Amino acid sequence: MIKYEHIAVLVALTFFSGCAMLQKNPSILKPEMVFVEGGTFLMGDLIDSTNTDALPLHEVTLNDFYIGKYEVTFQQYDEFAVSQGKKLPRNDDYGRGSRAAVYVNWHDAKAFCEHFGWRLPTENEWEYAAREGGQKRLFSGTNSEDSLSAYAITNEGNISFAYQTGTKRPNALGIHDMSGNVYEWIGAYYQFYENPDDWHDLKNSSVRIIRGGSFRDGPLMAKVYWRVGVLADIQDYDIGFRCAISQEELNKSGVFNGLLRFRNKQP
Repeated sequence: MIKYEHIAVLVALTFFSGCAMLQKNPSILKPEMVFVEGGTFLMGDLIDSTNTDALPLHEVTLNDFYIGKYEVTFQQYDEFAVSQGKKLPRNDDYGRGSRAAVYVNWHDAKAFCEHFGWRLPTENEWEYAAREGGQKRLFSGTNSEDSLSAYAITNEGNISFAYQTGTKRPNALGIHDMSGNVYEWIGAYYQFYENPDDWHDLKNSSVRIIRGGSFRDGPLMAKVYWRVGVLADIQDYDIGFRCAISQEELNKSGVFNGLLRFRNKQP
């Protein structure tokens, strides 16, 4: 009996030591995540019905997931870049710290999220979270352009650079800046809503999508359904990102999760 207990202890020690070894640079500041309960919603231009790139409306069902409470900041990305020997992104002399990180292309944004075992959000997740769980919303946090300045940094605020995250009101889920401040990278580019089975081949296509509008755009681009296609290698002064991960992916990421029915894992 003692022999088996020793073996169990050795297995446990080996497992937890392995987990520690797999954890890369735990000192890197980890972004805060918000839990989003899954559900079914109509995705697309639900209010104006004028943007052909966001039509036709189509029903989407999502499981529970987590998404960044804020856009990833320079401080967070800089720590990651240094740890990986990557060049720090430009800041155009506006400072770094808690400003939303920009001049980060799709590949590097993806690498940052994967460092924590996460990924970039899907387009479905992004819109669902921006619309506060798939509610009928024009902007993230409000349906009124008159109150948009309370929730979003657009060109109406006369700001010419990526601003500090979280300075505006969050939406009803507690998520900041999903409309305005900086555009945000999406994990994949869903080409046409008219052809829901026609996905871009990410291995052969360099086109990605960004969402949310930015400080240099007007309210039009800050609408939660607005889609912009750009090249994956683009590094621009108003493109940033946030991370996401599904509850199912988190649970599967643990060796024993699911097998022994542990509680839901959290990011």
